[in-house]
Amino acid sequence: MTALTAPAATGTAHTHGSPRLTRWLLRLHRSALLVWTVFVLLGSALLLWLAGPLTDAAAEGWRQYNACGMTPRCSYDQDAILLYKSTYTYVAAAMAGLPFLVAAWAGAALTGRELESGTAQLAWTQGVSPTRWLALRLAVPAVAVTAGASLLVLLHRRAWSAAEGRIDTGKPWHDVWTFHANGPTTVALALAGLVAGALAGLVLRRTLPALLLGLALAAGVWGTAQLLMPHLWPAVTEETSLQQGYGHLYSGIQVDHGLVTASGGHVPEPECYTTASGGCAKELERLDAVGYYSTYHPVSHYWPLQLTTGALVLAVAGLGTAAAFWLLRHRTATPRTTA
Repeated sequence: MTALTAPAATGTAHTHGSPRLTRWLLRLHRSALLVWTVFVLLGSALLLWLAGPLTDAAAEGWRQYNACGMTPRCSYDQDAILLYKSTYTYVAAAMAGLPFLVAAWAGAALTGRELESGTAQLAWTQGVSPTRWLALRLAVPAVAVTAGASLLVLLHRRAWSAAEGRIDTGKPWHDVWTFHANGPTTVALALAGLVAGALAGLVLRRTLPALLLGLALAAGVWGTAQLLMPHLWPAVTEETSLQQGYGHLYSGIQVDHGLVTASGGHVPEPECYTTASGGCAKELERLDAVGYYSTYHPVSHYWPLQLTTGALVLAVAGLGTAAAFWLLRHRTATPRTTA
């Protein structure tokens, strides 16, 4: 693979200040900026509607439903309930997809297309160093992504809080999409997607392959963060009797669960689902089980988990940024000539 040699700076180097370079970058990617602005404005409008009239209508529908006691002639506003549910789902899914949208754009257009088309090399002949070129292409989108994603997170949390305790089918705090959409991990993941896409473009220097690699890298970051998140903060373990069953199996983020033996040990639960069957009773007796244990994260762990996961994702984004600058400098370094 041939190196991308950066031309020597010309006398015009000092005439291209940061404001001018930023304006050129915004013009070059004005379509993406327009799409992002529309996305943020539309999402904000939907979340404001969700937090106000739509939540109120759905809450009233559930009040009517619970009041009539499921009688044959029960009359309630089912349409409002279903509209709330579908709107919440679509908005949360869109926010969950932010890292992938950003990564796809960054890989395909921000670096991949510019290197493939020669736009980047042209900029380097105009006195813009490769390092400064890349710094602007990461910094300017990062500001836009951070501002837009932060606004959506604040509005989503407002909408979710407005429905808490009022809508029976409202998502719990530990629902995967809700967990991220309500906190700064959404912003951190979007920034990691930006870095992943930019790095993919620098590696492949072609539009479509960089888009696919950017998506793959973003998916890897998202999946790894989700896998490690429950283990980034000490979890709580609760033990209950066999008669009580599991205490918090579905009320938080689960880390582990199983049986408590008479000696106080924790063992995996056997493949049976009730002590009412003879097989399960015999298996529990064989294991000398006296109760259940559940290791989980309660709602009080929400912010510690958000902050530790966000910090981890940002650290990965920082490493990706360092790798991108190293790769660009390596490829654009002027070859040394021997006398």
